[in-house]
Formats: sequence, structure tokens, C-alpha cells
Amino acid sequence: MLDNWTGRWQRLRMNSVRHVLDLDPLTDTRLRELAAERGLEASAVIAEAISLLDSVVNVGGPDLEEDRRRLHEFERTREAITGPDMMAWVESWDSPNELPSPQPRKIG
Repeated sequence: MLDNWTGRWQRLRMNSVRHVLDLDPLTDTRLRELAAERGLEASAVIAEAISLLDSVVNVGGPDLEEDRRRLHEFERTREAITGPDMMAWVESWDSPNELPSPQPRKIG
């Protein structure tokens, strides 16, 4: 992905818009680190982050129909993955004892 992004960034640089951002010191440090690690300008790292965010976040708002469908399915089956099960799984990531993904179970 980075190779594609670098080429795209080089083509888009000529059409750039200048922005001044106020960043807290920790964010500024991390942005500089990421830019140095990737051999990119800070603005390219920000553009890459926005592109990634757009690919995983539905900025169009919640999908109420999907929420209703999931609620009805839960009401029908009473099966769900509990918060503690999910947290235990996430906390096990990258550990020698990584847990398998939790499965829905009857609750309530």
C-alpha cells in the first residue's frame, strides 16, 4: 500500500493546499516519527491516515436498519458476545497465549 501511496502522493503534491495545524506535542512528535520512518513528508502521513480512516469509518452516519436487524436477531436468539469476552480476546492479541475470537453465546 505504501508504494502505491507514495506514487500517488508525488503526483498530488503539485495540487496541494496549505493548512496550518495546531497539534499537541505528543501528536507532533508521533507525526514526525511516522514521517521519518516512512521517508515521507508529514503532510503525506496525514493524507495517508485520512485515506485509511475513510476506508474503515462510515462517515455517512449509523446504519439504523442494520442496527435494528441486529437487535431483532439478538431478541430472537438471546445470543451475543459479552464485553468481558471481547476485552479478554483483544487484550490477548500479540501475546503468547492469544485467544481465539469469541463466539456468541446465550445471555440473559
